[in-house]
Amino acid sequence: MKFDTPATQNPVDRLKVVGKPLDRIDGPLKATGTAPYAYEQHQAAPNAAYGHVIGAGIAKGRIASMELDAARRAPGVLAIVTAANAGTLGKGNFNTAKLLGGPEIQHYHQAVALVVAETFEQARAAAGLVRIRYQRGRGAFDLAAARDAAVVSEGEQPDIAVGDFAGAFAAAPVQLDATYTTPDQSHAMMEPQASIAAWKGDKLTLWTSNQMIDWSRGDMARTLGIPKENVRLVSPYIGGGFGGKLFVRADAVLAALGARAAGRPVKVALPRPLIANNTTHRPATIQRIRIGAESDGRITAIGHQSWSGDLPGGGIENATQQTRLLYAGANRMIQARLATLDLPEGNAMRAPGETPGLMALEIAMDEMAEKLGMDPVELRILNDTQVAPEKPERPFSQRQLVQCLRTGAERFGWARRNATPGSVRDGRWLVGMGVAAGFRNNLVRKSAARVRLAGDGTVTVETDMTDIGTGSYTIIGQTAAEVMGVPLDKVVVRLGDSDFPISAGSGGQWGANSSTAGVYAACMKLRQAVAQKLGLGAEEAVFADGKVSAGGRSLPLAQAAEAGELVVEDAIEFGDLTKKFQQSTFAAHFVEVGVDIATGESRVRRMLAVCAAGRILNPKQARSQVIGAMTMGIGGALSEELAVDKRLGFFVNHDLAGYEVAVHADVPHQEVIFLDETDDKSSPMKAKGVGELGLCGVSAAIANAIHNATGIRVRDYPITLDKLIDRLPALA
Repeated sequence: MKFDTPATQNPVDRLKVVGKPLDRIDGPLKATGTAPYAYEQHQAAPNAAYGHVIGAGIAKGRIASMELDAARRAPGVLAIVTAANAGTLGKGNFNTAKLLGGPEIQHYHQAVALVVAETFEQARAAAGLVRIRYQRGRGAFDLAAARDAAVVSEGEQPDIAVGDFAGAFAAAPVQLDATYTTPDQSHAMMEPQASIAAWKGDKLTLWTSNQMIDWSRGDMARTLGIPKENVRLVSPYIGGGFGGKLFVRADAVLAALGARAAGRPVKVALPRPLIANNTTHRPATIQRIRIGAESDGRITAIGHQSWSGDLPGGGIENATQQTRLLYAGANRMIQARLATLDLPEGNAMRAPGETPGLMALEIAMDEMAEKLGMDPVELRILNDTQVAPEKPERPFSQRQLVQCLRTGAERFGWARRNATPGSVRDGRWLVGMGVAAGFRNNLVRKSAARVRLAGDGTVTVETDMTDIGTGSYTIIGQTAAEVMGVPLDKVVVRLGDSDFPISAGSGGQWGANSSTAGVYAACMKLRQAVAQKLGLGAEEAVFADGKVSAGGRSLPLAQAAEAGELVVEDAIEFGDLTKKFQQSTFAAHFVEVGVDIATGESRVRRMLAVCAAGRILNPKQARSQVIGAMTMGIGGALSEELAVDKRLGFFVNHDLAGYEVAVHADVPHQEVIFLDETDDKSSPMKAKGVGELGLCGVSAAIANAIHNATGIRVRDYPITLDKLIDRLPALA
């Protein structure tokens, strides 16, 4: 099915199943511990051995020698895989460094060996007997020091200049010129990267925790040098990903190599330190923002420059992308630069680009409001735009940012905010409110599905779409139930297997909208097959309550498959509507914080998110996504920072004791409002994505609330108490 004209009335619009806050159909399996995750595929891959990964002890250089004899003689050891015996390995399209290092080392904790043994304890103990001698090389580990040598990244966003930024900024009566920094951050998902690999002849089956089945199947084949059709990836349940599982990582490749060497299935899970230093992370940024405005608050010039770093061949953290679209302003300058760093690979983490970009931009907007003597909400509303600022001929398909801000301000009690910083006390706490806009582009990808109708009226959906805790099983089931006119309990959803049709996968906030649209396309094709089988007109047929009605006749849906199962397959393919219309999602985040007057400890007291993100397919699941993202924003604002050892090139706090994420005790009262919105330019579902939008802007709202509480402006995240304590108001 080609989607190249705006959606009209269709079966989804009945909203008998879609749009309802239904419980997750996979919930009971997860709550009872019977949902099999990658490391738990005991029945599918019996008698699996265990692999333990050895990570490099240097950040840059080479292996001078590796002594393996003692490890080989250790109890239970079946095989040891290194670059010396693994055979020729390629490199996938989606990873920057080699997933098995040696003799050259590209980053700290790069995998250099896998010890395979009968038990996990034996593999770990034998790995401790491996002796590696390194020749350390000189590396670059400090973004600030490498900033001046940063360049435009090949194939990335070029510099953007609209109008005369320099002239307009210099002439503006009110100006802001400020620099902000965001740190490296870890995905820190609950389930580590984990895989079980098994060979049958020259064919590999890999049960793995991965968000993008087809991407990773292709990269496994490229890395191992085997045909893609010889690789099967299975990933039915994933315990969190946040972008850290978009791509194949060392656990998958080493499990495959270990299984081949041991001659039996091998399971590998990365320990927590290797999640920080071996897999991908969100790169740090340095951002300079300049805004010029008239005295009435209208922005006349906006400039945003960003610097980030990555390994050679890597890419930028595109922290400037939201600035291109969020606010009006005739004169604009956008630049992004990439520095070469020898730190572990930087790559996608929940809302890549917009998350760190809004952490800076939305503080800058508050600073401008203060300079102008304006309310921060009103400044944002004044500078709203209904067209893409760089291309005024390109309107937004839907843009309800103003409605988000107005609704949020009323619900949150923004009118009670005291605009004078440091003026509200609640016992020992200084209390403040903050606001920030949220923005994330609406991305769509081709997505396919196979749909089966059985003789008992059961509809089965098969697609390689993944569920990373977002509820894909349920919204896909809701889509099939709605279109085929059956109750949800008559739908079976099968996901996460490369034997199924290729879906959009889970990432970039494109998963829900694209994958359900693909299921919609397949179900519409099945409707045609059913109508033909029943001798009914497909165009006039109504599918409802397990029946098909047309021309005065009404027949059971199941009757179409009484002689045998009906099976169809189709995909949604998106045309150029994304070129004709700017498609984005918007939010307004409101936060109240308390800051301890004596210690500088910051605590979030309450939060509100108002989101405009197209049709909400399941409000209960969408709310869960948004409050999880809001919680992530607390960590980003107050605690999350991978501390870089700038001498030796690694992340020091590479575990959950030192890398502090927000936990239940940190989560205050959270409220989420979804504006009524359908976007007919987006897909037949008229939906968008929301899981990343819920994070975009949250940390800045917290920072702005801290400023309102204390009068202290912190431009370097995270906002830890040491950045506040010596600047707090007097205790008296």
